[in-house]
Amino acid sequence: MDFFNLEKLLKTTAINKNRNMNILLVNPLTHSLYGAEYEDVPTISRKIALKLIEFPRPIALFLLVALTPDEHNIRIVEGKPDDIDYDVDVDLVGISFTTRYAPLAYQIADRFMERGVKVVLGGWHPSALPEEAIQHADSVVVGEAEYIWPKLLEDAKNNKLKRFYIQDKPVDVMDIPSLTSIFNDIDVPIGIQATRGCPHGCEYCAITHMIYRNIFRARPVEIVVDEIEKLPQETFIFFDNSLTISPRYTKRLFKEIVDRGINKKFTCFGNINILGRDEELLFLSNEAGCVAWLVGFESVSQESLDSVKKKTNVVKNYKSAVAKIHDYNLFIVGNFVFGFDGDGLDIFQETVDMIKTCEIDVPDIMILTPLPGTPLFRRLDAENRILTYDWSKYNFENVVFQPKNMTPEELLINSRLAFKEVYSTSNIIYRVAKAFRFSMYKTIDVAIRNFYLSKKRYQKT
Repeated sequence: MDFFNLEKLLKTTAINKNRNMNILLVNPLTHSLYGAEYEDVPTISRKIALKLIEFPRPIALFLLVALTPDEHNIRIVEGKPDDIDYDVDVDLVGISFTTRYAPLAYQIADRFMERGVKVVLGGWHPSALPEEAIQHADSVVVGEAEYIWPKLLEDAKNNKLKRFYIQDKPVDVMDIPSLTSIFNDIDVPIGIQATRGCPHGCEYCAITHMIYRNIFRARPVEIVVDEIEKLPQETFIFFDNSLTISPRYTKRLFKEIVDRGINKKFTCFGNINILGRDEELLFLSNEAGCVAWLVGFESVSQESLDSVKKKTNVVKNYKSAVAKIHDYNLFIVGNFVFGFDGDGLDIFQETVDMIKTCEIDVPDIMILTPLPGTPLFRRLDAENRILTYDWSKYNFENVVFQPKNMTPEELLINSRLAFKEVYSTSNIIYRVAKAFRFSMYKTIDVAIRNFYLSKKRYQKT
């Protein structure tokens, strides 16, 4: 399957042919960093990238498929509003989305509702703003779906759909469905979820402030590795908020992968404080097939980190921590954010210098974005510092709030300039050349990620 052909992206996946309800799940837009939004990229490089790097779809819709009783037909489609077939024979439409895709999701929902089709909205954004979401739907799901979705389907079947379904307790890990039952019915890559929740409570994070998502839960190692073993693709990503929240659990997970002789490549999210000191974790991750850790450095200003309760990061330890990760043949995808209240105009060059000094293999630069539902959004809103409620601009590339120590224009322009410097041709070549310290596979991986990421930020402005 060519993931970059939009017509093929709209392929539907039928799970059962016994008609009871016809259910359509919609992903409002391709979320893959290397997906259909980058049609100017040569086809040959896409095909190479597909063989080397994970290209997962958001896991939420696949979980709904696994939770749906066999009596119903269920299909998944993705695309922009004009790509969707609104004349399809369907009884219920479910759309899950994050903030940046809310306008697209609402357009799709409105067009189905105009036809009299029942629409259910869920995901991060509807959970944060259910009263807004209900203006475009018959029902809104707030929180995790495991205990809600089966009840919602029963209500829809009996024409008793409620306006709101609100999660009332944490989902037990044994009730998170395995996706192995649908592996044979789909031909798009998906990721793996070993744990759920994050207790750290960073002010800007939408994950930890969604209902019950501050409660960390780990699925049984054997079940997770069963999924990995049966996963059709050879590369994948762990969708976990962080696999360093419980190093003990993660080590058991990696050991099980090694013991079973599974030969797959993966990436995962982790916090720099643990990665910088737990050498056993780094060793086992490399042995299990990890090629890279995705790390939220966020800022090179300790004041800025402290102001948003990013307790896991100590700036003075960045360089030694990165070196330690490199020692274990692992590269780093590092995220940096501009716009914290502790940031002055000097933060931009300081960040560029830190990226070079630490030799971050795949750096990304974003603009702080106060997502609805977070303490950051509530604080800035209360201070009258939110500049726009156009959710399409909440894409980490626009300035949607009034910064404290600079103008919005200074934040935007300097972020672009910093990104341009980090992704200059000479700096990309240097990072790829340094990646030869790992292996040829990882060098190519670093090269592809640098190439595509250089096309990701600030390209339409």
